[in-house]
Amino acid sequence: MMEMPMLRCALALIALLPVPALATGSLFPTLNLPVNRVSAAQFEVIEMRGAGPRDIWCAAARYATGTLGQQRGRIYIDRPRANALTAQGRKGVVFTTQAPANAAPTGVSVTTARAGASLPVAHAMQFCRDRIIEPDDLF
Repeated sequence: MMEMPMLRCALALIALLPVPALATGSLFPTLNLPVNRVSAAQFEVIEMRGAGPRDIWCAAARYATGTLGQQRGRIYIDRPRANALTAQGRKGVVFTTQAPANAAPTGVSVTTARAGASLPVAHAMQFCRDRIIEPDDLF
């Protein structure tokens, strides 16, 4: 009998979810930030919808793995957060998969404000999961 109120609560929660969240299988889908090619070795993540550094690193990792096919290695900030090069009136961060001359010593930092900062692609991909709450996490 104690399970019935919990079931009703879960059903009420599901009924309140927007359809896109149900389609993705998570309550907080990723932001899908725009990523634009700057050059053969550079790409820019455009900041929008309240995205923070983890969201930006996530978008960079998705682009590096999906578009560039880089499953391993590091991604580097070539140009820190500033006015976007590829989207007028927006902020962006330019990344590269090639170590720039100003590459910072390896470490764990989620900054988007320092040129040369880097993360392993696999580490940055983990930030894509930060916004996801799986159904099992609710109870």
